[in-house]
Amino acid sequence: MAANKNSKLKLLCIQRMLEEETDADHGLSMAEIIQRLAEEGIAAERKSIYRDLEILREFGLDIKTYQRNPVEYAIEHRDFTLSELMLMVDAVASSKFLTVRQANILLANIKSLASLSQQQKLDRSIHVEGRIRSKTECVFEAVDIIHSAIRKRKKITFQYLHYGIDGKRHPAHGGRRYVVTPVGVSYDGGYYYVTCWSDTHGRFNEYRIDRMDHLTISAEEATRNESIAQFSFNKNTYEYFGRFDGPQTVALLAVQDDKVEIITDRFGSHTELIPEGAYAKAKVSVRVSPQFFGWIAGLDGAVRIIGPQNLVDDYKAYLQSLIDGC
Repeated sequence: MAANKNSKLKLLCIQRMLEEETDADHGLSMAEIIQRLAEEGIAAERKSIYRDLEILREFGLDIKTYQRNPVEYAIEHRDFTLSELMLMVDAVASSKFLTVRQANILLANIKSLASLSQQQKLDRSIHVEGRIRSKTECVFEAVDIIHSAIRKRKKITFQYLHYGIDGKRHPAHGGRRYVVTPVGVSYDGGYYYVTCWSDTHGRFNEYRIDRMDHLTISAEEATRNESIAQFSFNKNTYEYFGRFDGPQTVALLAVQDDKVEIITDRFGSHTELIPEGAYAKAKVSVRVSPQFFGWIAGLDGAVRIIGPQNLVDDYKAYLQSLIDGC
């Protein structure tokens, strides 16, 4: 029985050392494998190790034999390439929405998918301005609750919080609970949002999840209608500004020829651009809001609205309201 137990431990130890220490550039010789096993208190012969390597291959591990001096054994291919792991590391490290603690936990988990030598290449430091300090755990819990409600086809109920002049968050509408049908979760600008159907308003509303309090799944069945059935984030081709909703329109913008990247960065490289002297005309789909007008104003003339005329008039009225408010 003891011999059988040691045999199983030996197999698992060989698997672990190959997963942790080897890759296409770094292998372990037979002598090194025997030494590693001895350090674990397991005596092994070459023949039994050859058998174990074959068993692990049959199990699905991509163990290669490299004709080096000495011969080495290594796991060549993993579930993720080093480039893919680097991409995940950079995405996690640069996410404002993760606390330092959460980011470090996720980074450690991602690095564990690589060999020890590859892990050194994954030690990439990215400074993130404005990283949040806490409260993210409850946001992730809220996202789980929302997805659970969508799967169960139930409504959700919650209070929605706003900051008051005292710098504290208070429930909106005197603490009234919202009861809505969740249809999808999105992530933008460092925050999670849930799009919901409101029976009260007869339309979709969007809520920032970190502002939702006392969120629960309602016993009430989710609303079903044609709008919900046809809902898709991919169908929304109109650019939001600060996630603020507004009328949809196609704006004609004039952009200085040396500032075109402002448009392509915001609306994508596929944006239609028509050269015209020192400017280029750009057609972009937007949701008209004070935030859109504020974005234009903040570009200090590098981008101007030139059509349609009603949009130009609305922008002038927006600027005049700012002047009148001074």
